[in-house]
Amino acid sequence: MADQPSTTSIADFEKALNELESLVKDLEQGELSLEQSLGAFERGVKLTRDCQQALKSAEQRIEQLVQLEDGSLESKPFNPDESA
Repeated sequence: MADQPSTTSIADFEKALNELESLVKDLEQGELSLEQSLGAFERGVKLTRDCQQALKSAEQRIEQLVQLEDGSLESKPFNPDESA
């Protein structure tokens, strides 16, 4: 099998985020039964984890351009903990 990234595509991420927003809205309205609320909560937890993983994967793919002392540019992986 060819190498397939284990990341969520942008469209999948947006779909998951929209579904999560819809679940939150439904839960906030308070009109779901207890069983439906538990199901929505469990689904929301899974969607949240999927979205967090997609964001983490995207962050790892981001690169930043750094200008060196001689004026040239160098590309290096983004490190959010590194101060610019």
